[in-house]
Amino acid sequence: MVEGAYCAACIGKIESRLAKEQDMLSARLNFTTRRLNLEWSGDPVRANDFVSAVEGLGYRVHPYEFAAVRDGQEEEKFLLLCLGVAGFAMGNIMLLSVGLWSTDQQVMGIETRDFLHWMSALIALPAILFSGRPFFRSAFRALFSGTTNMDVPISVALILTSGISLFETIQHGEHAYFDSVVMLMFFLLTGRYLDFRARRQTRGAAAELVGAVTGFASVILSDGSIRRLPASALEPGMILRIAAGDKIPADGSITQGETSIDMALVTGETRPEEVRAGSHVYAGTLNLSSPFTMIVNKAADDTLLADIVRLMEQAEQAQARYVRIADRVAKLYTPVVHILAAAAFFGWIAVGMAWQDSLLIAATVLIITCPCALALAVPVVQTLATGRLFKSGILVKSGDALERVAGIDTILLDKTGTLTLGRPVLRNDPGNADILAMAASLASYSSHPLCRALASAYDGPLVSFSSVKEHPGEGLEAKHEGGIVRLGRRAWCGFRQEEKGQTEICFSMKDSAPHIFRFLDHLREDACETVKALKNRGLDIILVSGDRDEPVAEMAQQAGIETYYSGMTPVEKFTFLDELKRQGKEVLMVGDGLNDAPSLAAANASISPACASGLAQNAADVVFMGDGLKPVLTTYETAVFSQKLVKQNFALAVLYNVFAIPLAAAGFVTPLVAALAMSGSSLVVIANSFRLRGRS
Repeated sequence: MVEGAYCAACIGKIESRLAKEQDMLSARLNFTTRRLNLEWSGDPVRANDFVSAVEGLGYRVHPYEFAAVRDGQEEEKFLLLCLGVAGFAMGNIMLLSVGLWSTDQQVMGIETRDFLHWMSALIALPAILFSGRPFFRSAFRALFSGTTNMDVPISVALILTSGISLFETIQHGEHAYFDSVVMLMFFLLTGRYLDFRARRQTRGAAAELVGAVTGFASVILSDGSIRRLPASALEPGMILRIAAGDKIPADGSITQGETSIDMALVTGETRPEEVRAGSHVYAGTLNLSSPFTMIVNKAADDTLLADIVRLMEQAEQAQARYVRIADRVAKLYTPVVHILAAAAFFGWIAVGMAWQDSLLIAATVLIITCPCALALAVPVVQTLATGRLFKSGILVKSGDALERVAGIDTILLDKTGTLTLGRPVLRNDPGNADILAMAASLASYSSHPLCRALASAYDGPLVSFSSVKEHPGEGLEAKHEGGIVRLGRRAWCGFRQEEKGQTEICFSMKDSAPHIFRFLDHLREDACETVKALKNRGLDIILVSGDRDEPVAEMAQQAGIETYYSGMTPVEKFTFLDELKRQGKEVLMVGDGLNDAPSLAAANASISPACASGLAQNAADVVFMGDGLKPVLTTYETAVFSQKLVKQNFALAVLYNVFAIPLAAAGFVTPLVAALAMSGSSLVVIANSFRLRGRS
């Protein structure tokens, strides 16, 4: 883990330095997790040299596993402390400024004005030195690496304006700007802290997935005894005993026993899968019903779960390299601003002006071109857009999510729990109330999703059974009035042949023909209208699912989706999405299961319903509530309009500077007028952003 890497400049600086090392094959720094992965040929001891090279650039390096949690806690405390000090200072200085704003020098007197200025300085200067450290450190590192970012003009404005204000106070000047400096710092720190929280939530996704296989496993030794070993210590060839209710700690094959496995990690389906000797099982999946033994085929870093973790980190790395609009503009904006300020300073000295007055004009140029309007262009729109979406039950988690959603041209939809509600319901009437009562009563003895759906479809009195037994992979069996009743698979209940593609269970009893109960997972309300509206906006809609072909095709047809893929594993979904991106597509992934997490992280943007797994919600940029699919459309439309406003705000900021900079450089603008003009440009940007509230 690399401590102190806060921006894209840090990443480029570290990676370019390590790339110069001999025999270095790969050097990648993940901005989200701050994990530095190195690959080289040669002596492993050279790792110490690489660490020294990174530390020589001014960063601290620790083993990732030991530093990750501590680093996040320390940074959050640091930002909160800086934010608190800045807020305290801002509130107290604004109280003093009221006295300065409410009257003039003739009324209050020079001594009173100087006293208020000195009190403001005593509060502001220590607060700026303390709370400005996140910006000062970032600006210093950027300049040291030969690049610029938004923190450079912010830092210069904070330092120079504070210096000019202090100089004016010492010289009994009329104007000081301590209140403006501290207020600017407070709002910028607020944005920095919110960005940190968003990154921290994303950083926890892979760690939560790894936690799915922590703990111990029961290993059967050659002498028949059982030994408990950590899951991380398992090796291929070991024989494991998996109890009912345990998570499977490694990829392998069943050697003895039959059971039901919750395969949501692999397929995303809530319907358990029946497995028996010879079936493959995967790490992180859950044994639901009966104990079994298995042989380990893949353990630790080779499991499917480990593949998903690696895919997520790869996706986060790609997403972390996304350069925000403000930073892109700053690469050109900041050098130009400082060159103009320096030119104004030396130009006026060259024509004979005193250095104090020349420095004041240079400060005026920096103040009037302070990147407040530029810095507000994105955050104000984001705040209003996210607030509007929140009122609609949509939570935006990532700072640049709306910008990325606005650029999509393709949407990948998962089926179960995303396009559909993920709650199977009985779709046919058996035509016999007594049969429904018997079957529903027997179904109440099982936690199987289809049994729960059948039981919920009946609201009458329950029938009593004796000797109820669940047969793994087959169904339920019980005694009733001297006969045997069964609920489960077709063949087990008396049918000769399974009906391919149907989601169903069968009920049979003595002296009665078997009855079939078929189930349907309904589309989300307004799913068809939402899909149609998205297609009308020029977006390609593709359905991707781990379920079988028949139910996927049926749901796709009902929703009006022409392109669909079934039976896809998490890796296949990720590969398919990656291929679309290679073709130049901008992909939005909408999914809810653990199996969707890598694709959610890899997509250009991602959305997940609130009923999704915790991991999927962590990986997604946007989470929506409710049973409808319309929030996907609402998010897209809001994102497109908000990015339109962002571009307009940038245009307004540039237009303002085109007129303001020449006036300031010519000496026609005082620092007070410059501060008012700068605030006015910010107000124009904010007013334009508020058009979001009036949009229906």
